[in-house]
Amino acid sequence: MRVLTTAQMRDADRRTIDEVGIPSAVLMENAGRQVVAAMERHLRALGDQRVAVVCGKGSNGGDGFVVARLLETRGVHTQVYLLASASEVVGDARVNLSALRAIGVSVVEVAEPDAWAAHLPEIGACDVVVDALFGTGLTRPLAGHWRTVVGDLNATGVPIVSIDLPSGASADTSRLIGETIDATLTVTLGAPKLPLLVPPAATQAGEVVVADIGIPDTVVAALDGPRVEVLTCKWARDLVVPRPDDIHKGDCGRVLIVAGSTGKTGAARLAALGALRSGAGLVTVATPHVCQPVVSTLMPEYMTLGLDDTADGMVSAEAVDTVLSERCDVLAVGPGLGQGAGARALVRALVERATVPLVLDADGLNAFADDAAGLVGRDGRDLIITPHPGEMARLIGATIDHVQTHRVEVARELATTHSLYVVLKGARTIVATPAGAVLINVTGNPGMATGGTGDVLAGVVAAWLAQSLDAEAACGLGVFLHGLAGDLCAAEQSEVGLIASDLADHLGPAVLALHHSAEGDESVTFRRQSRASRRVAGL
Repeated sequence: MRVLTTAQMRDADRRTIDEVGIPSAVLMENAGRQVVAAMERHLRALGDQRVAVVCGKGSNGGDGFVVARLLETRGVHTQVYLLASASEVVGDARVNLSALRAIGVSVVEVAEPDAWAAHLPEIGACDVVVDALFGTGLTRPLAGHWRTVVGDLNATGVPIVSIDLPSGASADTSRLIGETIDATLTVTLGAPKLPLLVPPAATQAGEVVVADIGIPDTVVAALDGPRVEVLTCKWARDLVVPRPDDIHKGDCGRVLIVAGSTGKTGAARLAALGALRSGAGLVTVATPHVCQPVVSTLMPEYMTLGLDDTADGMVSAEAVDTVLSERCDVLAVGPGLGQGAGARALVRALVERATVPLVLDADGLNAFADDAAGLVGRDGRDLIITPHPGEMARLIGATIDHVQTHRVEVARELATTHSLYVVLKGARTIVATPAGAVLINVTGNPGMATGGTGDVLAGVVAAWLAQSLDAEAACGLGVFLHGLAGDLCAAEQSEVGLIASDLADHLGPAVLALHHSAEGDESVTFRRQSRASRRVAGL
């Protein structure tokens, strides 16, 4: 599902009106109807509640007028507050304002700060507030009275339903540009927007419902500009096809995992488990000779390969020829490998010499922390890296805070300049491609912030790549299923009780869940990203 910027959304509206022939008034009516439908699905006992609809003078306010009219016709006690003079409302918004008044709904004009202060207690006494102030058009921080309005609404503690975007957010960035509505539910129109999906701005959005207002998929697909997409259950399901009856293990891909060191053999096991649970036909763990007896006893399903090692229990640089001589379709390097000089030299040699696709994780990335210039993909050999924010910060010479507030930008920049695929892990994992495309994953939960889940992911991505998916699809499907497995695991074990091996054991059920999901329901609601509370919704 494509994620749109302000300019792209404006262009989609224009093309729908001018080329498809759907009038703007119909789009506004559809928007209002979808918002009300979402409120009825997501808010309890809406018919018994008092709703304040706070409107601006533009199109977002017009959507709010439609919402108020429809709520009133459903018997919901509704009060409208217009933060402008009625004479300033024009176009379709003015038509809907007139229709609202025609059915007897009171519209209170609160254009001045004194009027706002006088009516704020009434708004705060309501059960729900609908935020119809700004929508997607905002490009700079709110100031003055508008900043006060948003702060006052947040301070009421009343659940807020935002139309399109929480007012104060910009559709063109995942950063918080200023004071922003802290929504309980956001009903975004036509397509998702970046600040609804990627923290830190996503923490203000609550549950996010993507509302179909009549903009054809063909219009969205034809829009110019960068390709940013959010991964959906339907997309993932289409990639996981039934296996032929006559398939054999060699057809399912051979994964070689270079991992482990003294005290970190568990990382090797978890990466192998992730690969096996993701369908790889043959998995071999290449590990220092001193670790091989331990690694070989952790699971019977994978093979092991002993590597030259050092006195401190890490792999030696001399092991490079042994690794390169082992037959495989994908090479995954790094989990638990350690940061000794030999390990660093081995990793850098493998990146330079390997001819099969590489997945680089953990200590595989740390080998380039002081010299990322050597971390470059090349024609005919895909290179995938899976950094967490700290590893990403070391690679690009930035702070973790910078990475976290510019997740899309830093992932895309590294991917395009180094000709590789970046899987930037964390809340809302980002996949960026050498061509500049960005995929946003919405599965997963805070319980996955525990040791070993990244090792599992390295194996998962390697396994799907070995099963003949292209690198973009393998990364996207890998992070989606990895997060979905985490969600299934948390539902059984709790977020607190989730551990990495539990997550790996839920990779199979995650694949089953793809095929059991209801057609048409999987891509309309994304789970809440909140600082205080999280609720599981449909994918």
